Parts: sequence; structure tokens; C-alpha cells
Amino acid sequence: MGRSKTVSDTALLDRLLPALRDAGPTRLTFTKASRAVGLSPASLVQRFGTRDAMIVAILSYAWDLLVAATMALDAEVPVTPRGAIELLKRLVPADEADYAVGDGLLLLREDLRSPELRARGSAWGAVLATALGRRIVDDRDEAKRLGWQMASVWQGALIWWAFTRGSETAETIEHRLEDWCRSIGASPDARG
Repeated sequence: MGRSKTVSDTALLDRLLPALRDAGPTRLTFTKASRAVGLSPASLVQRFGTRDAMIVAILSYAWDLLVAATMALDAEVPVTPRGAIELLKRLVPADEADYAVGDGLLLLREDLRSPELRARGSAWGAVLATALGRRIVDDRDEAKRLGWQMASVWQGALIWWAFTRGSETAETIEHRLEDWCRSIGASPDARG
């Protein structure tokens, strides 16, 4: 008979996610992870098998959290272009913007290297594009196309904000997305 887990998988991943963010994917060892969660390195090896499997499990959990946050915002914000802008602004709070465009890219690199994590990112992108597009137009195909465009503009605005730092993150994102909405003929404050 196997030993029972003293820390649930969810609680463990909740504790490991900040440890991964702090150490980075290349420097998170079982020893560092064990300090963060209060379990022995051997317990973590038993739970995950390999360090790489632990990293994939943590990043998969992060994707779960991001999908859940996206779906919650999709249910909460208005079904308007302004609602789409609000959804994107709330996905990366101002106090996390530096991390998102700096150290967060190191995590993204791991996501891109793993077929499993790449698939998770792609699936989240589809959820996000659908949530955005349905706030711009009613036509399903056009909504999908515009949703992906808006997500791309958002990511580009975040990256360029990181270089220029001319104003607050939220303000920059909002202005770039408002400009994009106007360029496609959708008033930011009315349904497209």
C-alpha cells in the first residue's frame, strides 16, 4: 500500500508556480522546489519522476489557471469592443507587466519547446480569440479572424511598452487596442 499524499496536487502546484517564477525554468531543481513546498526532494521525485516532468506539470497548471481566468473574464466583461479591451487589460495586471514581458518570456520559451505545452498555449489562444472576436462582430468566421488579430495587437503592445515605457501599461494597452478597433471600423464603446 502506497503512502498517502500530505500535500494535494493542486496545493503542491500552487506552491511550485511561484518557485518556478522566482528561480526560472533552468534553475528550478528538486532541492529548490522542496524548500518552496516543504516536502523532501525525494518526495518530489516520487511525485514527478524527473525535473523536466515537474516543470511541465507546473506550466500545465499555469495554463489551467490562465484558461480559467480567461473564461471567468469572458463571462464577466461586456460583450462590446470595450469589453474585449477590458478583458485583455485584466489578464495582465499592471503590477505583473514587467514580469510578463521579462522573466515570463523565459517560461514561454519552455512552453514553445514542449509539444504538450505548445498545445496548451494554442488551445488557450483559441479560447481567447473566441472571447475577443465575439465582442467585435457577430459573424463567427470574422470573429475568429478578428479575435486572433486583437490578441496579436495586445501581445505586440505589451512588448513595445516594455521597450518604450512611455506611459502606464494599462494606458498603453488601452490606447493601442482602441486604435486597432477604430482601424477595423469598430467603435471601442459600441458593439461592432
